[in-house]
Amino acid sequence: MADTATFSPSRRLVLTVMGLGAAGFAVGCSAGNTTTAAAGPVTQTALGDYVRIGSDNTITVYLRHIEFGQGVSTGLTTIVAEEIDADWSQMRFEHSPADDAKYGNPAFGGVMGTGGSTAIFSSWAQLRAAGASAREMLRQAAAAKFGVDASDVLLVKGKAEAGGKSASYGELAAEAAKITPPDAARLQYKDATAYEFIGKERDSSKGFGRLDSADKVSARAQYALDYHPEGTLTALLARSPKFGGKVASFDDTAAKAVKGVTDVVQISNGVAVVATDFWAAKKGRDALKITWDDSAAETRSSDQIFADYKKLLAKAGHDARKEGAGAAALRGAGEVITADFEFPYLAHAPMEPLNCVVEYKPGEAAVIHSGSQMPTADKGAAVAVLGLKPEQVSIVTMLAGGSFGRRATQDADLMMEATQIAKAINGKAPLKLMWTREDDIRSGKYRPMALHRMTARLNRDAIEAWGDRTAIQSIMAGTPFMPAGAADLSSIEGGFDIPYAISNITADVHWPTSPVSVLWWRSVGHTHTAYAKEHFFDVAAKKLGKDPVAYRRELLAAHPRLLGVLNLAAEKAGWDTPLPAGKFRGIAVHHSFSSYVAEVAEVSVKDDGTFHVDRVVCAVDCGIVINPDIVRAQMEGGIGYGLSSILGEAVTLKDGAPVQTNFFDYSVMRMAQMPKVEVFIVPSSEPPSGVGEPGVPPIGPAVANALLAATGKTYAKLPLGTKA
Repeated sequence: MADTATFSPSRRLVLTVMGLGAAGFAVGCSAGNTTTAAAGPVTQTALGDYVRIGSDNTITVYLRHIEFGQGVSTGLTTIVAEEIDADWSQMRFEHSPADDAKYGNPAFGGVMGTGGSTAIFSSWAQLRAAGASAREMLRQAAAAKFGVDASDVLLVKGKAEAGGKSASYGELAAEAAKITPPDAARLQYKDATAYEFIGKERDSSKGFGRLDSADKVSARAQYALDYHPEGTLTALLARSPKFGGKVASFDDTAAKAVKGVTDVVQISNGVAVVATDFWAAKKGRDALKITWDDSAAETRSSDQIFADYKKLLAKAGHDARKEGAGAAALRGAGEVITADFEFPYLAHAPMEPLNCVVEYKPGEAAVIHSGSQMPTADKGAAVAVLGLKPEQVSIVTMLAGGSFGRRATQDADLMMEATQIAKAINGKAPLKLMWTREDDIRSGKYRPMALHRMTARLNRDAIEAWGDRTAIQSIMAGTPFMPAGAADLSSIEGGFDIPYAISNITADVHWPTSPVSVLWWRSVGHTHTAYAKEHFFDVAAKKLGKDPVAYRRELLAAHPRLLGVLNLAAEKAGWDTPLPAGKFRGIAVHHSFSSYVAEVAEVSVKDDGTFHVDRVVCAVDCGIVINPDIVRAQMEGGIGYGLSSILGEAVTLKDGAPVQTNFFDYSVMRMAQMPKVEVFIVPSSEPPSGVGEPGVPPIGPAVANALLAATGKTYAKLPLGTKA
């Protein structure tokens, strides 16, 4: 939630009731911008599942997607504001209850969840319809109030006018709610030429900006970390130092002697220390003496895992793509080039570590406050652990301080742990489970290690054959997200579907197993496939003596949107203009999450071999743009996130245990390393597509290609560090 008021029991009760599917009306506080409130309690009237009109003339949009910094609270609200003919000062947002029937994500098969850059993509048609439907209900209510024909009612900036009379939406809402919603097939939508908000730049003079910013800047915004009801106990969990390790035995004598420690309980993932505050729980956990059973644990170091992957690549894996003669075409006339690309484990490392609060009444109910990225999975886990009925469990989704995929897991690990601990202490108090930064880095879920063996046969001034063989641990296999027997091609998405017009293409994949827990990471498979594909393409182009942009143009003729961003980025970066001595350019282009992105990196290489990324020019085609400022921010953020990973980030294992513990040795990029970023948006009338992830994949290969131009070397082992 983004309410400016502190959460109260009555507020939580309302949300609980709404989660059970009741309520046409709700009492609550406004979120986002402020307006003059009506005297007395504010009543919100539902006009459909997504729109609430307040008696204070506010319009609240229910978000089925969590706001964790990516801007969906503004983006999704903008769609409704446009179609309902609102004034921006009226607009508010709240996270919806966990209810698949009403708020399921079509891109996830109707299950509630945020991810895959699907928020705007999957909500565009639905929220346009929600806004247009509410608009027509308000128009009908105004017509009845004014005694005129509905066609004579003008709706503008949150008011209805006709025949010299006017009424605010707040005054009309109660009657509008009684009107049967119009047939969705007959709804009329605004023409793009009449848009007031969609596609418009942020304008402070009109009060048109991000809805979540003011409360975040003023510290009124409520994150899950902020929710702390009276009497809350804090839990920290001691997990195995090695993935797959289990508790053999433990001695909690010293832990229980720590002042403030109330309970020590064993659950499936380890031993939890419960205390009256965080530091008592931390000291208690530090005092535990645990013997671990590593019989089923990962015991290899990272180097050994890569060596095992290389053995796998000696033979063909699961076929992902075959064009022309496939692998056979890699043998023949010309020159064959090859490179093995190594990608380490990566942590998500959001600024707000995982946490949630469980308020559990045994046999009766549970209310859980969490920055939940997948409320359906979290609710299901809570129901299973606590033995309650679905209608007895309410998930209250709050703001989250980043995620990058970490808050959406296959096993709902945070919720499983929290509810197991709450059950173990019999719900005697609200229970907050906290993960520390060290827990996040050492015990979390990682972007999988991957090894790509790239091969190309060059002949007659062209790439005649292309091969990509990959070894990577599957994220999806064995989870509810993939049917039994299906192939996890999401692990190499963006690689096997290479768009270049090459006559012979082969791609295959091995899925080695390990107890190390892995998870989708911002841009998922694209995070490594784009690097291997786009950097190796430039290696091949250099061997052929071809300009990387010109050769891409030649091979992307059948892909006009990719060609469009390629040309725009090259133009804006001045690709054909000379650079000062010591500066070099590299380019990469990639399609992911239905969006098209090209990035040009300008890199300075010093005499001592160190390098710095000075400038990045980005071109993006993401269909109809809802909020240009948010698109640019997401591209900038994605570039920073991707650049951080390729320069310095890596989780390495030693004898199965992660070496890194916090930001001092898990080397995230510092501000001084951030380049100047320029973002250019391709105008489009195509439906909106994702922007949260597509900025990440091209930055790594763009930088590597600039270094290739500088040194002639292939950069196949990540992270790159700071020396060319």
